[in-house]
Amino acid sequence: MPLFGGSVRGSVSIPEIVGRFVEALWLEDGLSDNTIDAYRRDLVQFSQWLQQTHQKTLTQAQQIHVHEWMAQAHAHTSASTANRRLASLRRFFLWTRRQGLMQEDPCLNVMPARQGQRIPSTLTEQQVQDLLDAPVVETAYGLRDKAMLEVLYASGLRVTELVSLSVLDVSINDGVVRVVHGKGAKERLVPLGEQALDWIEQYLRDSRPILSVGHRTNDLFLSSRGKAMTRQAFWQLVRKYALKADIQAPLSPHVLRHAFATHLLNHGADLRVVQLLLGHADISTTQIYTHVARERLKQLHARHHPRA
Repeated sequence: MPLFGGSVRGSVSIPEIVGRFVEALWLEDGLSDNTIDAYRRDLVQFSQWLQQTHQKTLTQAQQIHVHEWMAQAHAHTSASTANRRLASLRRFFLWTRRQGLMQEDPCLNVMPARQGQRIPSTLTEQQVQDLLDAPVVETAYGLRDKAMLEVLYASGLRVTELVSLSVLDVSINDGVVRVVHGKGAKERLVPLGEQALDWIEQYLRDSRPILSVGHRTNDLFLSSRGKAMTRQAFWQLVRKYALKADIQAPLSPHVLRHAFATHLLNHGADLRVVQLLLGHADISTTQIYTHVARERLKQLHARHHPRA
């Protein structure tokens, strides 16, 4: 039995339709590989369930099927997981209607699950400083790690963006890094700050030539094999330095991105500026940090208002 069931519109199969859909995601929105994989995975799961339970293909789905799948598949999952999968279905069925593959949207009246406000995990400024001080910069690897941590905190990059940087993406003179997100479809320039730039210069001068011996590559941050570091390898480094710095808070590379945004807002940055720096397409994504801005407004009010 085919993974996605039968076919529609003659010789056009469901897998081909899903392939066209994820290609459209990449072309139109420049979404990352991880995001596109999530869309594909959600569609595969729903398609398998639909075929096994109702002998229907994706393009034959009805609203009752979506309701039933959501109830069964998400009885023991979080509201955020349920809503992410519903968002995948909504986007797919909207696209199929635009392509003339379906007449009605089976997600049209399906309501998302209620979920509380998600407050991202972050670090205090002192915890960040302790983490940044953990690498031993007298070694080639330690200097590389120090530069990576400094760049991550100074720029708020996604980890995938950090490990994908090229030497050509960094402009020391302009003090910015060119960030490409979603296979080149989206690009932004992010300021780095003097400290991060200083550490990049030291790394390029004293460490990268050692790590790149015998290899020709434009990748900025190199592994012991002279190739670009993977996300998983960098996560291991972050965990190692967190243990060394005795940081007890939950920590991942993404937490440094949250710390970047939180600390900017704490020091007076506008939410829309943070949105641009983070590369969020929609301000609603950045609004998970509004609790920080609200707390700062309360502090300012208490400090300066005569009747506070």
